Amino acid sequence: MEGASWQRTLWIMFVAQLLSAVGFSVIFPFLPLYVQQLPSLWNVNAKLLAGLVFSAQALTMMVASPIWGGLADRFGRKLMVERSLFGGAVVLAAMAFVRSAEELVGLRALQGLITGTISAANALVAASTPRHRIGYAMGVMQLGLTGGIAVGPLLGGILADSLGYRAAFWVTGALLAAAGVLVAVGVEEVFEPSLGVPRGGVSSGLWKSWRSVLQRRGVGMAYGLRFFAYLGRMMIVPIAPFFIQTLLEPDASVNTFTGLVFAVVAFMSALSAVLWGKLGDRIGHERVLVMCALMSGLAYLPQSLVQEAWQLLALQAVFGLALGGTLPSTSALLAAYTAQGEEGSVYGLDSSVVSGSRAIAPLLGAAVAQGFGLRATFTATGILFLVMGLLALRVLPPSSRSGPSKTFFSRDVD
Repeated sequence: MEGASWQRTLWIMFVAQLLSAVGFSVIFPFLPLYVQQLPSLWNVNAKLLAGLVFSAQALTMMVASPIWGGLADRFGRKLMVERSLFGGAVVLAAMAFVRSAEELVGLRALQGLITGTISAANALVAASTPRHRIGYAMGVMQLGLTGGIAVGPLLGGILADSLGYRAAFWVTGALLAAAGVLVAVGVEEVFEPSLGVPRGGVSSGLWKSWRSVLQRRGVGMAYGLRFFAYLGRMMIVPIAPFFIQTLLEPDASVNTFTGLVFAVVAFMSALSAVLWGKLGDRIGHERVLVMCALMSGLAYLPQSLVQEAWQLLALQAVFGLALGGTLPSTSALLAAYTAQGEEGSVYGLDSSVVSGSRAIAPLLGAAVAQGFGLRATFTATGILFLVMGLLALRVLPPSSRSGPSKTFFSRDVD
């Protein structure tokens, strides 16, 4: 897209990202309680079903995302965004009518197969944005995502308390449908399959696309760092309420404070995302990634020592500031390391990597807590981010297309 049209696309996709993030996160806080309320056809343990509700969606998305991404490079990225939004609207609305926990798990698995909204939106924005502004664009998209995640859980709690769990699914479906209409009407994509996209049958072409992306210098490490980032982000999710419970008075509201902790992380990440992205465009996204990963590690390590709830909240706010740079910088590096026309495959594979991390992280966090105690999970997360920062410093090649300024990497680009 020429001229300022990429900015129009970016801001329309920002609003769509915001609406979809609010919609998806509306149901996040109470899903285990909704499962507990539903009967089980096969008398499966409620805790197991609650775990399956989260893991089923992540696992199916891990499988489906690279396929959708490869198809985007052949048939258009806007089409994939519309598929994810309208398909998600139907599936999420259907969850309001389930009669058993197993039906809910099945629909969550179907959601993972159909949606992938974030990767589809990132691919469309990356394809239309000039390479030297890609960090800014990914920062704006991260702002939409984290802003929605900050609002959604609070809205979901209000809806569940006032109108019941099922009403929240109707609202989610409506928000996704509204985002789909906005994209369909507002975004104009002049799509021509890139000469760099391998030809042939759909199946063989997809394999060639994925192989072409993965063979590019820096891509494998960027995906590895994306995996680390989401691993660190999600490891404390299953143990946070239990840890917070040890910091509060017996009559305090653990659920409210837990929601506040996650909302603060999302809010601070939203505040910093665009600034980190613009900085990366000037000095190099690999440099921003190193700084933010190290900052995340240094924010997490003291959390294992906190004695008051406000101390945990303050340190999580610092982590949120760093997270606002970690995630967009890795997205921008993927764009910088790959060729124009490969965005669908790049971000489809990215969604698969992220989904795999999201499936593993809660299990890993719970295992560390079970074996070494609740506080050890925060220590392990801090070490993970420090290792991530050192790996980025030592191994990542410079992203020469991310901006005109030099980075502190002195190696030449191949």
